[in-house]
Amino acid sequence: MNDQFLWIIVFFLVMNSIAFFIMLFDKNRSRKKDARRISEGKMFFMATVFGSLGVFLGMFAFRHKTRKWYFMIGIPMLMIQNVAILYLVYIFLTRELLIF
Repeated sequence: MNDQFLWIIVFFLVMNSIAFFIMLFDKNRSRKKDARRISEGKMFFMATVFGSLGVFLGMFAFRHKTRKWYFMIGIPMLMIQNVAILYLVYIFLTRELLIF
């Protein structure tokens, strides 16, 4: 495996961990009155920059934002986009095509 691809996987894991804990942080803040919340736009941004799996797991682990239709549709679509981009990067770095 290529060192560059290994760094990309580490970046992917770090972004998903951050996104997961952002969902936990916002859920805890939602229970308190007058607490500063994390905007939904920032959550979607985290999902766009390879944090979609973390946001998705955080949604169901903490029962947070599961009633919002745009989260229920948008986050899985961003997961597909994240996987597609990772696959394209893999093809670019290794020059081999994986067929499933």
